[in-house]
Amino acid sequence: MAADTSSGGGLSQLETHYQTFITEQDFAEIAGAGLNFVRIPLPYWAIEVRSGEPFLPKTSWTYFLKAIQWARKYGLRINLDFHALPGSQNGWNHSGKFGSINVLYGPMGIANAQRSLDYIRIIAEFISQPEYKDVVVIFGITNEPQGTPIGQDALSRYYMQAYNNVREASGIGEGNGPFISYHDGFLGLPQWAGFLPNADRIALDDHPYLCFDGQSSAPMSSYAQTPCTTWGGMMNTSMSAFGFTTAGEFSNAVTDCGLYVNGVGVGTRYEGTYTPGTWPVVGSCTPWTDWQNWNSTMISGIQQFALASMDALQNWFFWTWKIGNSSTSGVVESPQWSYQLGLQNGWMPKDPRVASGTCANQGIWSPPLQAWQTGGAGAGQIPATVTASYTWPPAQISNAGAVSLLPSYTPTGTVATLPPPTFTYSSGSSAKTANAGDGWQNPSDTASGMVGIATCSYLNPWIGTAAPPSPLCSSGAAARAVPDSQITHFPRQS
Repeated sequence: MAADTSSGGGLSQLETHYQTFITEQDFAEIAGAGLNFVRIPLPYWAIEVRSGEPFLPKTSWTYFLKAIQWARKYGLRINLDFHALPGSQNGWNHSGKFGSINVLYGPMGIANAQRSLDYIRIIAEFISQPEYKDVVVIFGITNEPQGTPIGQDALSRYYMQAYNNVREASGIGEGNGPFISYHDGFLGLPQWAGFLPNADRIALDDHPYLCFDGQSSAPMSSYAQTPCTTWGGMMNTSMSAFGFTTAGEFSNAVTDCGLYVNGVGVGTRYEGTYTPGTWPVVGSCTPWTDWQNWNSTMISGIQQFALASMDALQNWFFWTWKIGNSSTSGVVESPQWSYQLGLQNGWMPKDPRVASGTCANQGIWSPPLQAWQTGGAGAGQIPATVTASYTWPPAQISNAGAVSLLPSYTPTGTVATLPPPTFTYSSGSSAKTANAGDGWQNPSDTASGMVGIATCSYLNPWIGTAAPPSPLCSSGAAARAVPDSQITHFPRQS
């Protein structure tokens, strides 16, 4: 888009999508469907971009502010998900760039993590303000990091530092800022049992999908209890062993049929054309995508799967509310991923509360959370032995080596402040401006932002596995990813 220099071209074309795809009408419909939350992905370029980064800066923030207004108007709450980090935390297109992992991985892994933690802090300061804290009540601090290549130790240390950043902004205890939601990094919920005991309001996020595992030719009706047996016990156990656990994403898809669902246009495993010769042909995708001709058996089967998923997962977010019409066919080509389309055509329940009890005899339950897990007595009192085991930064970065030899940033720069909306109203004969906050909850949080060190060589944030130059930093300034306790504080600038 940036290379399109024709009239109406350029990155500004993206704003047309922001203006038209999700509107206030969608928030009204979501509330009317009996739902009470929206999960909204936010990229780092909502805050800023740095030299050469090909994203439209700050524009998406304007529309997130509209979302807050609409959520407030229709009685919805927001799970704000930090979805795209500099360098990419997973190498997938929804992180900003398809390709390589560069957060906590590779030669720019620590530098990108430092930037990301700065952005987490900036977001936390904004949403912890009294004008927003009762609407944006969950903060997913990083979407789908690849835990296996990154390593759970490095990811845990990053999660601990993110916790510190959010709670420094919000304060401790119920009502002070959001729940902090951690994705399991695809390591599995059991790997996080007991993580950060006595932490103030943390949540664990899992994204259970059937469609990316083994493909089956079984009819939709055969999946009626699959979510109950596959996910119910897993969520029960985590609610007890970790605490508040959510399914941040799930869909009705049991195959990977659907335009761009798998392989970004090169085909699907179900039809055997994703990496030709590697996957067997299971069947044709037409019966799974031709929703205009689905019979009552198919519609009923999808609805039963949806209800079983809701019951088994307990606390859930469906991916996604809406799928746009194909520019080629003019219709939705991935129907099992659209909640709205399901409502319109009878395979999603008009009241999701009817899902309760769908998982017959599966023991679906929600154990009461302990007081500290919801911001009550003991919240924020993480044992010192635990915090000591998760000091920041990690000594090593996967696929790069010692942090001390890698490029990193130093905390001497200006920190961006997210701008609030402006509200004006008439009062008698004059116009008044309503208080919408200044973007920064904790005035004592004056640490500066991460910027470059003169004697370090900084690589493209998306460097991937390319061999880095050597040395990356001189021995005198070798990338000391500075612990929070050693950060020099300066006055913050807007």
